[in-house]
Amino acid sequence: MMNIALLGYGRMGQTIEKIAEDRGHKIVLKVDKNDGFTLENIDVAIDFSIPEAAVHNISTCLKNNVPVVSGTTGWLEHYEEMTMLCKENDGAFLYASNFSVGVNIFFELNKQLAKIMQNVAGYNVSMEEIHHIHKLDAPSGTAITLAEGIMEHSKKTGWVLDQEVEDKIKINAVREGEIPGTHSITYKSEVDKIKIEHKAHSRKGFALGAVLAAEWLHDKTGVYSMKDVLGL
Repeated sequence: MMNIALLGYGRMGQTIEKIAEDRGHKIVLKVDKNDGFTLENIDVAIDFSIPEAAVHNISTCLKNNVPVVSGTTGWLEHYEEMTMLCKENDGAFLYASNFSVGVNIFFELNKQLAKIMQNVAGYNVSMEEIHHIHKLDAPSGTAITLAEGIMEHSKKTGWVLDQEVEDKIKINAVREGEIPGTHSITYKSEVDKIKIEHKAHSRKGFALGAVLAAEWLHDKTGVYSMKDVLGL
């Protein structure tokens, strides 16, 4: 059993709370929006806040020797700064753009397909991500991670949102309804199309992965990802 701090108490935070409690853990602190907080008797913190609050939340945890798992996206220009802070404080930090076990398998599948396609002429790659209307950032952090996986094994030098640029991966970001998250990668030529897709049915997969990551992290030090948690 762990004492958990939830930094961010929106829809994802509420889903994490239920799953954590079902697994025998106790939520001892819930921080909504950008409120100040004090960390006492906390085994691990889970941050699903907003981009503007993430750096403050993560750094506060690391400075107070509280392991922190973060799934907040839209703040990654400060990622290296947070990893350095973690090392300076001999702390524990795990960031993932997506905690779903299925999505992390999809990340690896995406890389394998990109490796195959890098030696095949005539195909252009593009991506689409669909999320609920409440999502604040576009493209999603998951889409950016997928784009980075393609870039590792192709001549693409970056990604662009909703535009066609020859040496970039086009990401089409759609916001509609209450969709938890759908990501697809398409390789298209004049004669055919290859497409892989991950479609989330609910937020439960993301929330369960975050709790599994917190359970895995709480007695460790260092900087980790979901690949470490899942042994991928």
